Amino acid sequence: MTVPQPGAPLPGGPLSAAERAAERFTDGEWHRLHPATPLLRGGIVFIAVLGFVLSNLRERLVSFFVGAPDLGGDPIDAIYTHGWEGWALLGVAVVLLGCLAAFYVSWRMHSFRITDDAVEVRSGILFRTQRKARLDRIQGINVHRPLLARIFGAAKLEISVAGHDANVTLAYLGSVLADGLRSDVLRLASGVREAEASAPAATGAPASRAAQVGDFVSRRIDDFLAPELDPNAAPPESVVKIPPLRLAGSLVLSGFTVFVIAVIVLLVIGSAGGAPWLLIVVLPGLLGSASFYINRFTKSLRYSIAGTPDGVRVGFGLLTTSNETLPPGRIHAVEVLQPLLWRPFGWWQIRIDTAGHTREKGAAGQPNTTMLPVGDQADVAKVLSLVLPDFTAEHDAAILQGMTSRGRDAFTGSPRRAIWLRPLSWQRTGFRMVDGAVLLRRGFVWRSLAVVPLARLQSLELQQGPLDRLLGLAEARFHTVSGPVHPRLGAMDAAAGERLFETVAARAVAAATADRSHRWRAEPTPDSTTEQRPPGEDA
Repeated sequence: MTVPQPGAPLPGGPLSAAERAAERFTDGEWHRLHPATPLLRGGIVFIAVLGFVLSNLRERLVSFFVGAPDLGGDPIDAIYTHGWEGWALLGVAVVLLGCLAAFYVSWRMHSFRITDDAVEVRSGILFRTQRKARLDRIQGINVHRPLLARIFGAAKLEISVAGHDANVTLAYLGSVLADGLRSDVLRLASGVREAEASAPAATGAPASRAAQVGDFVSRRIDDFLAPELDPNAAPPESVVKIPPLRLAGSLVLSGFTVFVIAVIVLLVIGSAGGAPWLLIVVLPGLLGSASFYINRFTKSLRYSIAGTPDGVRVGFGLLTTSNETLPPGRIHAVEVLQPLLWRPFGWWQIRIDTAGHTREKGAAGQPNTTMLPVGDQADVAKVLSLVLPDFTAEHDAAILQGMTSRGRDAFTGSPRRAIWLRPLSWQRTGFRMVDGAVLLRRGFVWRSLAVVPLARLQSLELQQGPLDRLLGLAEARFHTVSGPVHPRLGAMDAAAGERLFETVAARAVAAATADRSHRWRAEPTPDSTTEQRPPGEDA
């Protein structure tokens, strides 16, 4: 890699204020987390103790405010009667101090360091653990801000890597520091090894205590009122947002709504037939379904997807926010699908397969593999241009055709004899090769279009069952990492499947050889500037 000359601009551009503030944490030395981490991680203990005390003082509180009679039988009464007030307070104090001490020692023993090659975390008091995430294996970085942590100006930084339970979590960091470390880690992972010299620190008289308190309050207010995505992080034309009315409509026109309606119908029929006990059994669940819709709606507010220099950024949340960045080349398969109830409105959903997954749930409680919960065709085209490498007008036209066409087009479709296996969807079943990817179209009632980048393909399988051999058909399975997308195509002509197998195998090897997405900001070497494509025609 070519080292930039002094004074020359960096491939990633000048460092932001947050990146400069976090620069001292990427020196390869061990550092500790946010000082409020013991409270944020052990806050549930204090809430539980407070809830226990309040529940046992409820009669006394009611008597104090409304003058209700004392019914007795309260544990507090027993403590007061026997004169155990001091011991009870001492016991509560010991428990709280013990919890604080344990969390403080845990915080002291919990540290992290960031080097040029990895992010490491070590923790534990009696049993020590150490996790290490290689920068070239990072699949995504998520900045999660729970409501309580936002009050203290803290955030959780989770680095997703491939493998089972292999993620590295820094909980908690300062909110600005978490943003800066995410950018710095992505810069290191992108191949940039030289950073701009930090600007000289400004000198001046230290601020007064009142000014410091006012600055803290101002920062917390700005943190709650600021937009989910920094306008400087992504160009406005790449940002995709979901209108609240569309979001609410997609929740109403969902499979869960169909289930709720079916339960209500059965409940009415059962009650009319002399079984009123069904109302008692089912009614609590129906009331809970209202909270299901409310939670999904509120958690999806401020949902946005945008393209940044370090990959695709997905953010959502109103009170508790989450903001994940997927670096280039980490998406192994994409699926655009349309439920039946969404078809009159032209709404679509986009799901992806990635090698690593954050532990936090995505918007509306859905898995974090849902890149677009609901969007129209323009939103789909914009999101696919962000998640697919080398997205061109050819991809856009082919994907639009694969989403809406009923067949008999540029896709290689199934033969008429496939009607015995696909009576409704045989005309829509088909595939098409485009530059760097293969498109798989299927489904008549529930439409689906899978896009598999050839550089991410791990293997390809072509198989025939007894009925397939009898009808001269075959099924192709494209193997990627585990996820909600299952790229496969059945009921295709056997000869066409063999040609697809040979073409995909050759192009996948060439695409993987020429792929440089794991070092997306590194200077290209002379032998990697030209992609060698294998000979052959489109299938």
